[in-house]
Amino acid sequence: MFDGYDSCSEDTSSSSSSDESEEEVAPLPSSLPIIKNNGQVYTYPDGKSGMATCEMCGMVGVRDAFYSKTKRFCSVSCSRSYSSNSKKASILARLQGKPPTKKAKVLQKQPLVAKLAAYAQYQATLQNQAKTKAAAVPVEGFSWGNYINSNSFTAAPVTCFKHAPMGTCWGDIAEGVRVEVPNTDCSLPTKVFWIAGIVKLAGYNALLRYEGFENDSSLDFWCNICGSDIHPVGWCATSGKPLVPPRTIQHKYTNWKTFLVKRLTGAKTLPPDFSQKVSESMQYPFKTSMRVEVVDKTHLCRTRVAVVESVIGGRLRLVYEESEDKTDDFWCHMYSPLIHHIGWSRSIGHRFKRSDITKKQDGHFDAPSHLFMKVKEVDAAGEWFKEGMKLEAIDPLNLSAICVATIRKVLADGYLMIGIDGSEAADGSDWFCYHATSPSIFPVGFCEINMIELTPPRGYAKLPFKWFDYLRETDSIAAPVKLFNKEVPNHGFHVGMKLEAVDLMEPRLVCVATVTRIIHRLLRIHFDGWEDEYDQWVDCESPDLYPVGWCQLTGYQLQPPAPQSSRDSQSSSSKQKKKAKSQQYKGHKKMTSLQLKEELLDGEEYSFLQGASDQESNGSASYYIKQEP
Repeated sequence: MFDGYDSCSEDTSSSSSSDESEEEVAPLPSSLPIIKNNGQVYTYPDGKSGMATCEMCGMVGVRDAFYSKTKRFCSVSCSRSYSSNSKKASILARLQGKPPTKKAKVLQKQPLVAKLAAYAQYQATLQNQAKTKAAAVPVEGFSWGNYINSNSFTAAPVTCFKHAPMGTCWGDIAEGVRVEVPNTDCSLPTKVFWIAGIVKLAGYNALLRYEGFENDSSLDFWCNICGSDIHPVGWCATSGKPLVPPRTIQHKYTNWKTFLVKRLTGAKTLPPDFSQKVSESMQYPFKTSMRVEVVDKTHLCRTRVAVVESVIGGRLRLVYEESEDKTDDFWCHMYSPLIHHIGWSRSIGHRFKRSDITKKQDGHFDAPSHLFMKVKEVDAAGEWFKEGMKLEAIDPLNLSAICVATIRKVLADGYLMIGIDGSEAADGSDWFCYHATSPSIFPVGFCEINMIELTPPRGYAKLPFKWFDYLRETDSIAAPVKLFNKEVPNHGFHVGMKLEAVDLMEPRLVCVATVTRIIHRLLRIHFDGWEDEYDQWVDCESPDLYPVGWCQLTGYQLQPPAPQSSRDSQSSSSKQKKKAKSQQYKGHKKMTSLQLKEELLDGEEYSFLQGASDQESNGSASYYIKQEP
């Protein structure tokens, strides 16, 4: 859409009297066209300056954006104030019967000299800032734009991430949408704007091209579409900001207004309230000093009380309440299934570590229960999960593996305590809690029918692993398929898409990542630059996945792909790295469990593609459709 630039009712004639020549500073190149917000085009064939200095407040700006025929003031208020002060001074002089003194004349001219000096200083400051900024850019700094351009990557769209800012109100923002952005190809000392079109979208980031460049990509640039300098077409008109065509193409057209009208008629732009929506979507209900219950990272079977220390982009840094130096912390998103309101553990029968602190510390208060994600209600009155039932589950201590697992305890409200077969501690300290609707648990046979490697129990001798044989040997039954979550949303992800993802084994880190496999709603996330054994299975609606540009938007630090030196050293020090990575959630787990993780990560491979088992033929995995790897 073209919002028009004829909304300015002020007289914007470009005529100027000769007595204003002393205001001219930093002459512009001859014939430089400048578009004011009313769409009129001005040129300076005589080489006169396009800049002016307000005689009232001293602001330096584009002459044609100034008011009055003589362009002496930056605003109507300055013009009126100057006129009022001049009248008062004239009346006072007449009453006193004295003509202006020589000193008064000198003082009258002095502000102009001061303004010119200030303008010169301003230009010098801009140059110094530009040099400082250029020097501050790290030589090996990561740039999503360069990374995507150089490899022709595709990023997952913002609409795939409902929990992220603008995830539910992104609208029709796509290639071809026009916006108003700062014009960096300009020698003017003030900030001016020009119209650009979206050439390519990558999450929040957009590759923009200034209008008038046609197929010339020499000045294309990447920016975050949710940034404060990106505006819908028409914003300059309503804000009184000048539109100035880039210097590179300034002579390309003689009538820029006609060009813009032709180019923008029928085009799309951002909604007028886009920036407001961005701001609202980045307001988070969790506040510092709120108390929550969160999983104990040293004993997954229980929860502990923690306090919100900081909130960044909806991610919470939680400090366990008993940590005096505040170093014992845990990172998670506010919608994570690992955090709950105070009293949740008692209400469902979950193990809980009581704090030695007898009363709340000053300033700490319980987070309201309505802030936490609600799980789907289930009907456990009829056929339901029972202790001892077998299933397949993502191992929270090794998220690259889906393992043979057992339901160890049935809690209230649909929650289940699950253990990984063959690696459980005798006291159950490594059991973990999943809800019955969790996308991280699967019926027996899910991995085989979807060609996913299933991790068998540690020490199990009969390989390849067969569920039918294992169920008979352990005298167990498989959990009924109908009890599992069968919903598969239209998530929009495709193999090869780039995104920013949390390394859940080190949850304070958000990394450059790629979707490498999709099985229904299950995504295989690969961390760019690292070996495949660091991959993680994640649900498509996980709050630990973010669009490209999320870290830049929220101020969170992004971990770039591992450099070549790190990749070269992975093969030689793979075991040590895997051990360090797998210990994030282990804490005091038994050595047998730790050895299991190391051995699995060291490359034990099993094949389960020898055909369907008898148990499968009885319907245990009949719901799931076989997917191509």
